[in-house]
Amino acid sequence: EAAAGLGEGLQDPSTAPLPQASPLARSFQLDYEEDCFRKDGAPFRYISGSIHYARVPRPAWRDRLLKMYMSGLSTVQVYVPWNYHEPLPGVYDFAGDRDVEAFLDLTAELGLLVILRPGPYICAEWEMGGLPAWLLWKPDIVLRSSDPGYLAAVDSWLHVLLPKIKPRLYQHGGNIISVQVENEYGSYYACDYEYLRHLLGSFRALLGSEVLLFTTDGTRAEELRCGTLQGLYATVDFGPGSNVTEAFGAQRQVEPKGPLVNSEYYTGWLDYWGEAHASTSSVQVARGLEDMLQLGANVNMQVRPFLQLPSLPRPGADFKDQYKPVTTSYDYDAPLSEAGDPTEKLFAIRTVISKFQPLPVGPMPPATPKYAYGSVTLRKVSACPEVCAAPAWHCPAAPRLSLSLQYANLLDVLDVLCPSGPIQSRFPLTFEAIKQAHGFVVYHTQLPRDVLDPATLGAPPHSICDRGYVMLQQEYQGTLERDGQTTLRVTGRAGDTLDVLLENMGRISFGANVGDFKGLLGNLSLDSSPLSNWLIYPLAIDTAIQQGWPHTALLKSSSGGRAGPAFYTGTFETPGIAWDTFVKFPGWSKVRWCIARKGGEGGAAQLSPISIFQGQLWINGFNLGRYWPCRGPQQTLFVPGSVLHVGRPNNITVLELEGAPPAPFLLFLDRPLFNKTLSRSTAATE
Repeated sequence: EAAAGLGEGLQDPSTAPLPQASPLARSFQLDYEEDCFRKDGAPFRYISGSIHYARVPRPAWRDRLLKMYMSGLSTVQVYVPWNYHEPLPGVYDFAGDRDVEAFLDLTAELGLLVILRPGPYICAEWEMGGLPAWLLWKPDIVLRSSDPGYLAAVDSWLHVLLPKIKPRLYQHGGNIISVQVENEYGSYYACDYEYLRHLLGSFRALLGSEVLLFTTDGTRAEELRCGTLQGLYATVDFGPGSNVTEAFGAQRQVEPKGPLVNSEYYTGWLDYWGEAHASTSSVQVARGLEDMLQLGANVNMQVRPFLQLPSLPRPGADFKDQYKPVTTSYDYDAPLSEAGDPTEKLFAIRTVISKFQPLPVGPMPPATPKYAYGSVTLRKVSACPEVCAAPAWHCPAAPRLSLSLQYANLLDVLDVLCPSGPIQSRFPLTFEAIKQAHGFVVYHTQLPRDVLDPATLGAPPHSICDRGYVMLQQEYQGTLERDGQTTLRVTGRAGDTLDVLLENMGRISFGANVGDFKGLLGNLSLDSSPLSNWLIYPLAIDTAIQQGWPHTALLKSSSGGRAGPAFYTGTFETPGIAWDTFVKFPGWSKVRWCIARKGGEGGAAQLSPISIFQGQLWINGFNLGRYWPCRGPQQTLFVPGSVLHVGRPNNITVLELEGAPPAPFLLFLDRPLFNKTLSRSTAATE
């Protein structure tokens, strides 16, 4: 009975007679009698797609939006990540790629309406769901609740953001038709109605009484009980595998009247490192969309036509029995690919939309041009010998891009990467305690005694967040990993240096664990004896590389074959064009096997794969993200043409964390590779 009358009283907007509205009366409202929206007094149904301006280079904004418009979408849904704009308390950034006002103005110029999702929590597979990591400087803060410290930070942020939004509301002559409050709050453990009431009051005070405010939750009764509030219109989200009638029936339990709305129709799903590349059938996506539109429903598709920009807040993670970081790429089998290319799925969606409303006149803009720039060898500055034993593409006679190279072990350049010097502490401190949001921190100490027989270097359960690269006397020993290997066997002498490079792989973005502290959360011990007297180096790698290091510096000589974290740098020039490309790491996908114990010395032993070769890549100071070809599924990193130079060298910087192959090189392709799959032509090239 809950789904009774789902399609009643709402005619297809493309065929229903539309009352003439006054040209001066701009309104967007709920009609509880006819179960629809009304725009300027006329019945209205939107078909929308999501786009994250923070994941698309600004030069590509117009291209992506135009392709969405030509797909038949009338509306786009836009997240605003709080931590993208307020990296430190009271420090705001709305310039360049972060110019949300310019993005919103561009949507209006192209004739698109906007559904805005300003959070303060957004999920979006984004680091900490968009919440700033500096909130965790107060260790006992309760996020997404009526905790006074949290509410004070939220109010301060909303008083900066929402005044930028108000003039762009539809009622004030803009194109923003509705604004979401929080996001999927019913999936969070707190179930704090005082928090939702506080947000409702803040949004109303700053945006006015006329704007349509709404919530989005899953279709389970518990989610809708904790995520909805009187005064906020309740919508649901579900994917193509769901029973449409049952899903909208769940919405009817909390909103007996009003428009049917699926605020997140999943056209793809996210990828985790170490799992298969997600894919969703185009036929299934199109069928589900048509079923919803036949009911007269309003739909926003998580179209995901965007690029993950890892030099910004990093990709997030999930926690499903264990920590699961998401990949750099945010393609996820999207209707518009990571590079903005229309796919078969997009045209299937467009065909469905054409059955319900006219499509814009004109052709779909083409895919962006791609270029396979070829291979770039990464090695020390030296020429191949006259008789070169390396494969042909490593030798000067083979076609390849021009290259120069410098090399430095990470521990040799701490003065550059941490110019303020180390922090002294008896025991390790978390990233949050030293006010380091992202990236890497080095923890340095010395062995307190001779260790002539192998001893166990270990960490308490769940205290390595997220990966720790261990060096003894600057020699790489192995990697400790969250929910993975937490012990190593080591030997050494009293006074030998012990360094652990800790990497933040992304804070959890969904569920109860969004308060995800990073670094060494507990002390390391040697045969159960805690180590002490630490020097802690918060590294500013992005900042150094963006300022030109190491290409502007003459590095000290460094031992070449040593494993462990090290920088490789090179330069190449493009052949007069700067087109999009994809970079692959051939030969960087080896595996070694070891006996690992979960939970320390007494834990169960198991044979575990340890991937070697993983790190991060920068081109011209732009962080293109994490490569991890052994763990997969992502095998290539997308390189937007907008980051490349024409007529002058392009600087490559690689931070390899576990040890590069003997003759490392990069291969630039004209298409991406997922799931460790190689086409025949690509395999032949390699």
